Amino acid sequence: MPETESQSFTLILNGAPRHFSGMPPHLAALMRALGYEGKRVAVELNGGIIPKSRYAATPLKNGDTLEIVIAVGGG
Repeated sequence: MPETESQSFTLILNGAPRHFSGMPPHLAALMRALGYEGKRVAVELNGGIIPKSRYAATPLKNGDTLEIVIAVGGG
């Protein structure tokens, strides 16, 4: 098992620190782990908007700051 998978890490998620054990390799894995896969969301990583098409190619690092906004329909 690679060293990064056995260590804990922290992300700042919507303004609050959130601790994880085992680093997700990329944003798509984190979105899956948080239950956001397939939902309409907007993701900002360290100040930049990440398009859904780039989630799998976007690596995460300890200390990254994410803002995740869920789209809510209504009328």
